[in-house]
Order: sequence, then C-alpha cells, then structure tokens
Amino acid sequence: MSKQKLSLQEQLLKSGLVSSAHAKSAKSDKHKQVQQQRNNNVKVVDEAKELVKKAQAEKIERDRELNQLRVQHEEQKHRLAQVKQIIELNKLPKDPDGLVYHFTDNNKIKTLYVSETMREQIIRGKLAIVRLGEVYEVVSSDVAEKIIVRHIASVIVDNEHLAIDVMKEDDPYANYQIPDDLIW
Repeated sequence: MSKQKLSLQEQLLKSGLVSSAHAKSAKSDKHKQVQQQRNNNVKVVDEAKELVKKAQAEKIERDRELNQLRVQHEEQKHRLAQVKQIIELNKLPKDPDGLVYHFTDNNKIKTLYVSETMREQIIRGKLAIVRLGEVYEVVSSDVAEKIIVRHIASVIVDNEHLAIDVMKEDDPYANYQIPDDLIW
C-alpha cells in the first residue's frame, strides 16, 4: 500500500485550493522566466538568497567581534596573573613596628608600616608601593617598571618618575632644603 508521492501542484489541485487554469498559468510563467534567463544570460536576483547571505555576513562579523573581545579578556587575565606572580616573588617584608607611610589610592588615604630605610627609599624612588588585590606591598622600582608595562593601575606609589620630573622643572625653591622631620 505505498502511496504515490504527488507534487505540490498536484496536491493543491486535488485539494481544490487551486484551479487547473491557475496551475497552468504558474507553470507557464515559470517556464517563460527560465527561457528568458537562458536567452538573455540574465540572472534573476533572488531576494531570499540575498537576505540569507547578508545575515550570514552579519553573523560572521558579530562572531569575529565577540572572539576579539574574548581574546582581549584572556590577555588581560594573563597580564593580571603575571602581575600577581611578579609581586608575590619580589615583595619586600614590611615592618609592623616601623614608621607610618601615608599614601593615596583612589582619593583615599592609606597607611603602610615600613622601616625608616624603606620609607626613605620610597621617597627617593628606589622602592614603589603596588596593590595586590586589597593588600599593598613594597617592591623595588625595577619590579614596578615591569608591573607598569603589564598593568599600570597596580602601581600606586612610584616616586622615581616624580623625582626626575621635579629635577627637570625650573623649581624656584630648588635651593631650599626640605626638613627631614616633615612626616604626616
């Protein structure tokens, strides 16, 4: 009991949705269109195909942009992991009984307890203060340079560049010495 498969045109005729005259007209129109294409070497633009191509091109572009964002995010994660590793390997021990060194981070005054020699080296730019999460660590200025290359926001205090800039400017107070006991 296999049923013979009918074409769509035959199915429509059988169900009575289309008259035989309408079916013959559609068939002849299609035949004329094919003949015209063959004779004139003209391609009929299929709007549906064009829309599909355009949608595919937009999807490819969107996927490329999303992939680029994902790659940038992965690179940033990798750089932050490098910064964390550099800080962990090169941090200097802090002195909980030492002098207080105040500095600002995001317009908030923070406090770090360091030895007197470390405080002097921070002021002169030989040492720098960096942030590792919510914790502040002291590292050498060379290590701070490596961190600046990877993530500049991790370096909080780096007086090395500040000292060089002050020397270059025409400072009218350059001849006056700053008192050593000036601690805030």
